[in-house]
Amino acid sequence: MSQSHPDSLPTPPFASASFFVRATRALDRPALATLLLFVWVMLGAWIRPLALPDEGRYVGVAWEMVRSGDWLTPTLNGLPYFHKPPLFYWLTAVSIKAFGTVDLAMRLASMLAAALIAFAGARVLTRWHSAQMARWYLLLLATLPYAYLGSQFANHDMLVAAFITGAVLFGADALLSSDQSQPWQRSMLLAWACVALGLLSKGLIGIVLPAGVMLLWIVLQRRWSWLTKLLWWRGIALFALIAVPWFVLMQLKFPEFFDYFFIHQHFERFTETGFNNMNPWWFYPAVIAVLCLPWSVLLLGQVKLPTQSATHAALRQLQWAWVVVIVGFFSIPASKLIGYVLPAIPAIAMLIADVVVTRLLPLRRAQLLPKAIVVICLLSLIPLVWIFGRVDVYSSKPLATAYRSAASPQDQVLSLGLYRFDFPIYAQLRSPLPVVLNWDDPSIARTDSWPRELLDASKFDLPAGERVLIKPADLDALLCAKEVSWVIAPLGSNEPLLASAEIIRSTTLHKLMRFDRERSNLPCRGGL
Repeated sequence: MSQSHPDSLPTPPFASASFFVRATRALDRPALATLLLFVWVMLGAWIRPLALPDEGRYVGVAWEMVRSGDWLTPTLNGLPYFHKPPLFYWLTAVSIKAFGTVDLAMRLASMLAAALIAFAGARVLTRWHSAQMARWYLLLLATLPYAYLGSQFANHDMLVAAFITGAVLFGADALLSSDQSQPWQRSMLLAWACVALGLLSKGLIGIVLPAGVMLLWIVLQRRWSWLTKLLWWRGIALFALIAVPWFVLMQLKFPEFFDYFFIHQHFERFTETGFNNMNPWWFYPAVIAVLCLPWSVLLLGQVKLPTQSATHAALRQLQWAWVVVIVGFFSIPASKLIGYVLPAIPAIAMLIADVVVTRLLPLRRAQLLPKAIVVICLLSLIPLVWIFGRVDVYSSKPLATAYRSAASPQDQVLSLGLYRFDFPIYAQLRSPLPVVLNWDDPSIARTDSWPRELLDASKFDLPAGERVLIKPADLDALLCAKEVSWVIAPLGSNEPLLASAEIIRSTTLHKLMRFDRERSNLPCRGGL
């Protein structure tokens, strides 16, 4: 017997007549609800500049694809960059190509990922539980601060979260459909396609995490026959067709690729402690509790929460397996970033929606509470984004704007003692940015920092590294090469060779200087 049915819990007459209920009926259509959520996220995605380092770094790689025309090899400042796979870069590069280097366009990949999370969850919940549950799931996604901010943050986290979500939900839909003797093959193909795209989004976690969730769910359900459906050969073939070619091409072009990408960037980052962002084991439960306020308090309502059907109970087990696997997996390594557990947020939204629908809405006195929370969150989230944008002292957008308005095409630009990932994007530089630093310093190899990233990348292309990674002893020759040089430097830097340079624009931390060769005291031998 199919589990597709109207709302499991009828809405009380006094609630069905309310404006809130009428206004949210549009959410009963997954496609329309997805569009509305996309528009809501878009309202806050243009307010602030790219955050550093992550947004500037990853959008910068996409910008270089557009600039160079090489869409196969990701590069950071002209150097092959293999920290992450290319899907985010491809999507962002397409958006930049279509709409330009505007903040909204550079966050489009993450917003589309949020739309996929919304659509997949609403579709599965509508089919296997109720339209009311799907409606509240969507309202939760729109009002959880963690989900809202993650949906407009330009990095790989929301993208891989979307494909992990798709893999889990489409896979669950296929297994439940097969139990009801309904067509299941299309959903299973979608699940495997999401696994492949998850691998192309952020690496092996695109495979490991959805596999772990589904396996734990199968163990909890004791449905061993589901394994044969999951390991369907056509799904595996589709996965290989989508995911494998780029990795093979990179290995053929760069023999060190597999070792660097899989061993260093995956296994060593997971097991070793020499990386940034060291945090205790309880970090992610605390992050979820705080960044999902005020909704996260309602998770306590999951204790002894009744179920309406066997399918409802199975879905709840899936959601808890989902949270346990994601949070447990990322709690193991010492290095922890806030965005890592975004793949757990759809399951958390479903669990909270379950409490709202099952426990709160049937109670006349309590029904206004979740609706009040929705209104409060909707009114506060966009101002929250604006506040974050105002306190971003790291952005080099003001420097890039000043450079573009005053520089001539024949001028050169270089960076002294730092590399601001967002400057090449906002300045729309057409060539890599020379960075002056003591690159022979052995401590660079022992840090998890931007110099280490550039130094590692230069090993894949030594000639390009020599052109971009400039030693301090060669600064005078670089300044003599052009009549006018633009220099980005820390605000407190005091390089003697730049004593004659004019400060054009400064921010809290950085400055942009114009160096005129003819007005300096450099012995440039005729400017060569």
